Amino acid sequence: MPEFRELLDGYHRFRRNDYHRHRGRWEELAEGQQPPVMIIACCDSRVDPATVFDLLPGQAFVLRNVANIVPPFDVEAGLAGVRSAIEFGVTGLGVRHVVVMGHGACGGIKAALAGGDQGAPGHSHLDDWISLIDEPRDAVVANEAIADKQLALEQAAIRHSLANLRTFPYIAEREAAGKLKLHGCHFTIGEGRLLVLDEESGEFMID
Repeated sequence: MPEFRELLDGYHRFRRNDYHRHRGRWEELAEGQQPPVMIIACCDSRVDPATVFDLLPGQAFVLRNVANIVPPFDVEAGLAGVRSAIEFGVTGLGVRHVVVMGHGACGGIKAALAGGDQGAPGHSHLDDWISLIDEPRDAVVANEAIADKQLALEQAAIRHSLANLRTFPYIAEREAAGKLKLHGCHFTIGEGRLLVLDEESGEFMID
C-alpha cells in the first residue's frame, strides 16, 4: 500500500521546490491570512480549485463538500460546518468574492438523480446531504425537454447554492452594499474547460 508514501514523497518535492520558490510568501502567511476570494467546491479528487485556478498559497479560502452544496441560512442548525465556514470567510476574513464551483461527472449529483439509499445502509448522511438539492433535482427530472439531466442538475445546483447564499443576512447586506460579489462556475473535467454563470441570462458561458 504505497499511497501514503507517495504523499510523503510529494511533500519532499514541495519542500525542495515550491516552498523555496515562495518562501517569503509562506513566512508572510504565517502571520495571518487575508484571502480576497472564497471558493465553495466539490470534494471530488479530480477538481482541485488550487489547480483549476492556478492559485498561490493564501489566495483563496476554500470550502469543499459533496456536490459543492450550500444549505440555506438556519439559526437553529446544530454542528453546521458549511455555514460556519461561510460565516468565517465572509465576516471573519472579509472575502470580497464567493465562488460556487461545480463540475462535470459529479458523483453527488449522480446520487441525487438516482434518489435515496446512496450512502451507508440504514441512516445515510449522504442521503441527508443531497436532499438539500431536491428542489432543483425535481425540476430537472420533470422537464422532459432536458436531455442531459446530469449536466442540467450540476448547473441548477450551482444556481440553487447561490440563491441559498443570499439567505445569509450578512451576505445579502454586503452584496447590496457592493462589498461582496457572488459567482457561479462549472468545470468540465475531460476538456479542462471552465464556464462562468451569467446571472442575467441564467446561462453558463465561456469567459
